[in-house]
Amino acid sequence: MKFSESLKKNSDFQKVYREGKSYANRFLVMYILENGTGSNRVGISVSKKVGNSIVRHRVKRLIKEAYRLHEDMFLNGLDIVVIARISAKKISYWETESALMHLAGLQNILN
Repeated sequence: MKFSESLKKNSDFQKVYREGKSYANRFLVMYILENGTGSNRVGISVSKKVGNSIVRHRVKRLIKEAYRLHEDMFLNGLDIVVIARISAKKISYWETESALMHLAGLQNILN
């Protein structure tokens, strides 16, 4: 992630969940909250329900890469939390990219 930082603290995730706006599709759920800075902070959450650590890490890498390649299309100053649903277990990169961009379009956060 070139321009973005990672959300790491549980309190940051909780704030985005409480105060943010969410949209979902078949594979992902996305929460958005303005953070008042000039850069985005991105957090990715993949539950144990999705699969074992190998599967969870693969899903997380796919989401991170899809965001990284389209990072310049997103508006700045946002906290973004992406949650993988159980159906994302066997998702391909292209489906991940499509799901992420679909949610970003619903949130109106694309340039």
